[in-house]
Amino acid sequence: MAVSNGSSVEILFIHQQMYYVVLNEGPITKLVVAMLMSLFFVYVNSVMFYALRSKRFFKDMPRYILFAHMLLNDSIQLVSTSMLYCLSMISFQLFRPACGIMVLVSSTAFRNTPLILAVMSLERYVAICFPLRHAEIVTHKRTFLSIPIIWCICSANIIVDLIYGVLMDSNFVKSQVFCTRERLFIKPWQLDLFYGTDIVLFVSVTLVIVFTYIRIMATARSVSSSKESAKKAYRTVLLHLIQLCLCLTTFLYNIIERAAAMMGNSILFMDVRYVAFLFILVLPRCLSPLVYGLRDEALRPFFIYYFHCGKGKIKPAVNVQ
Repeated sequence: MAVSNGSSVEILFIHQQMYYVVLNEGPITKLVVAMLMSLFFVYVNSVMFYALRSKRFFKDMPRYILFAHMLLNDSIQLVSTSMLYCLSMISFQLFRPACGIMVLVSSTAFRNTPLILAVMSLERYVAICFPLRHAEIVTHKRTFLSIPIIWCICSANIIVDLIYGVLMDSNFVKSQVFCTRERLFIKPWQLDLFYGTDIVLFVSVTLVIVFTYIRIMATARSVSSSKESAKKAYRTVLLHLIQLCLCLTTFLYNIIERAAAMMGNSILFMDVRYVAFLFILVLPRCLSPLVYGLRDEALRPFFIYYFHCGKGKIKPAVNVQ
């Protein structure tokens, strides 16, 4: 590995490419393992998504619609992030518009997850605290409408950055860069705005999930409530909170990567980056939908059946038509 020439001022933006990888046996093996792991979990998510689409019962329930969207979103996140990681490993440069599209998809999918969790928590809150009005409040139209709204909110910041780049930099369309989110910034304030909106987003979602958890837990303890359903609901919301915490660990990736880059040891940097990619970016996005889906008594038998390529029999614990 060789160290690239770059000033300390640029480290904030180009620490991902401070070290160029010599693609010998070691880095290639690590890259293959990382890609195979990502593809495996994309396959798992795809099987679970197919299981959700196999019965009208799942397609008619708002919470399963939202869960299907989360599976699709996390799969998009895994594919796009893996592609960016692969391009960075081989130090491949892209034209800024192509890079902008890849970053737009990856960053938007990353930001979508917290909002999806918040909407799913609100749906459980309405189902438990307002059971008689659940069908009236959580309609199919509102559920499907929430999906494009989430994508619009989460992509707005990146779209503004791309438009600003095109307008302010005459070479924006023609220039080639190592494709990272930071390389699309022109001014330092854009980075501050990016982190600021992420903080606002996660704090807001945390407040929503904590609020719904407390209200559902209070309902579960009341005499008049369906205690079993309420207990399942607040456990689900607690799982959402854990998923949110796993999403928050993604913020550690850039911090760890930048700290390793500043140490000046190329081998240490590449090893830390590889471990951080697997355990901070890939695994949290893979495990949370898997755990959420497998604990569902209605969905689990169908997922296992399709995961085994249709072998055996489906024995659902819940009547699903």
